[in-house]
Amino acid sequence: MDIHSTIRLNNGVEIPVEALGVFKVPQEETAQCVRWALEAGYRHIDTAAVYGNERGVGQGIRDSGVPRQDVFLTTKLWNDDMRKGRVREAFEESLEKLGTDYVDLYLIHWPVAGVFSKCWAEMEALQREGRIRAIGVSNFHQYHMEELLKTAKIVPAVNQIELHPLLTQKPLSQYCRSLGIEIEAYKPLGGTGPHNMAGDEQICAIAQRYGKSGAQLLLRWSLQHGNIILPKSTHKERIVANADIYDFEITAEDMAALDAMNRDFHTGSNPDTFDF
Repeated sequence: MDIHSTIRLNNGVEIPVEALGVFKVPQEETAQCVRWALEAGYRHIDTAAVYGNERGVGQGIRDSGVPRQDVFLTTKLWNDDMRKGRVREAFEESLEKLGTDYVDLYLIHWPVAGVFSKCWAEMEALQREGRIRAIGVSNFHQYHMEELLKTAKIVPAVNQIELHPLLTQKPLSQYCRSLGIEIEAYKPLGGTGPHNMAGDEQICAIAQRYGKSGAQLLLRWSLQHGNIILPKSTHKERIVANADIYDFEITAEDMAALDAMNRDFHTGSNPDTFDF
């Protein structure tokens, strides 16, 4: 496994196992971060309409010199557009900002009650038209997925969820995988500020045994659980370091110790309580 390794989605599309996430990256910094990532070997960029930096992502890809077809590009349908029934319009706006005529993966960003199933049907149509290579969801709990699957013609390719040792999401991951739905782990380091686990004493002690940083250990832990990982950084050295996780393997004992840190704790918004 290396930075170019992929996972085959349920429709046969190959998705790189590691992406640069650009959540909250300012528009003016985004293009540079994307260039750094692509220079470091990343071939997967994850953005969203609500992040406000799709133009920067598109510019960074163009400036990198990496052919568009070699970059796996994800963006997401925002909640207000779902409520307003603007699926197609929002998608076209994202394409214009990204400077592309298709996206590799398009996600429902949050399970907005009462509308996500209808929006999914419109996304299915966009995929059938060849505008999207794969469609999926984000922040869906099992009951959201069960509701969606009552009417869905296409099973989601992925479920993008917060996932790290404080929130291992094992039951949800097992449920999704039983349906052929891959897991994408966002906030793989546990969030920002006091919730960032990269400096945790136990994490760092384990990481030291492998000659790695706490962040690298956390990313490797998620990879070994079969997840697609979405680390975010605006620092070149960290973007590069986050890709340097393919030359070691965490032992079963250390994996179990990291798993045991689970507290079912959302460092970000919980889909059960988030007012979206």
